[in-house]
Amino acid sequence: MNKRGMFSIFGCLATATLIGLTGCSKPVTEGDGTDGDSGGAPAETKYVIGVVAKSQSNPVFKAARVGAEAAAADLSKKYGIDVQVRWQTPDTENAQQQAQYVEQLVASGVDGIAISVIDANLLTDVLKDAVDSGKLVMTFDSDAPASGRMAYYGVDDRAAGAAVMRELAEVMGSDAGKVAILAGNQAATNLQARVAGVRAEAENHAGIEVLDVYYHPETANDAAAKMQQVQNANPDIRGWALVGGWPLYTDNALDGVYESAKVVSLDPLPLPLEYLKKGQVQVLIGQPYFGWGYESVTYIVEKLHNAKDPDSEFIYADFDVVTSDNVDEFLTQWQSWLKDD
Repeated sequence: MNKRGMFSIFGCLATATLIGLTGCSKPVTEGDGTDGDSGGAPAETKYVIGVVAKSQSNPVFKAARVGAEAAAADLSKKYGIDVQVRWQTPDTENAQQQAQYVEQLVASGVDGIAISVIDANLLTDVLKDAVDSGKLVMTFDSDAPASGRMAYYGVDDRAAGAAVMRELAEVMGSDAGKVAILAGNQAATNLQARVAGVRAEAENHAGIEVLDVYYHPETANDAAAKMQQVQNANPDIRGWALVGGWPLYTDNALDGVYESAKVVSLDPLPLPLEYLKKGQVQVLIGQPYFGWGYESVTYIVEKLHNAKDPDSEFIYADFDVVTSDNVDEFLTQWQSWLKDD
């Protein structure tokens, strides 16, 4: 595991214990800048950060929420201020609902917004309006680079796709042959970049032939059905490069697939980790799920409170490589992040 990965997995455990402090600051009096119960003493500084992820049901965004709330607690304690997170996320992926949430957050007077963009084509203008109204916008996981947002935090998606293909080529070894790429929403810029990374890396491996890219609705059952359908129609497929772990979020997703093909995927979530333990998946590539929330809120508050700009417009985190050797460490981490579910 790389150094940054060790931080994302273990370094955040201590901060997660502070989550319960979020929202416990004394009330802030709006209007005259004083706290009516403190004899005219100045009210503490308050920042409200809206966080808009892609879906309530996806565990990666549950971890991001834990991270955002932990950052709010840590920053509140560090600076003696009141940082609050306002979580506004669709139940399932819905770009139009994301746009409505952004508009609602702007109207409610939040100070900043962190968002994982489902569809940059639809969200860019809405985010531009938020920026033009004076809100700090940060993207995580999936970007809208033309929106005027302050910065993007996450993995370099092209590099992540390349890592998936590199690990797949290694586990395929002498059994190299046809490889299929499974993607999700074709409009998502992060997935487009990952697919490009898979294709580029495949060219570095003799004997690897990319058959095609297979898009699907981003639900577990649809993704699993797509894999099984394609494998059945192309029994000579020897490897699957998954740029998202969608089919692995349900049971028996790889029946009829794993018997013939090696599988490497992004997203070492609890269910995918079980596929790895069973030997149906060979390698999982992890993203900074907790950090999506933690770092995004931190960068926004540092800019608001200390006028501190990010070092770069693109803040790339390292990704973790999960195999049978370290799978149990990741299972333990997820138990911590999802303990309230």
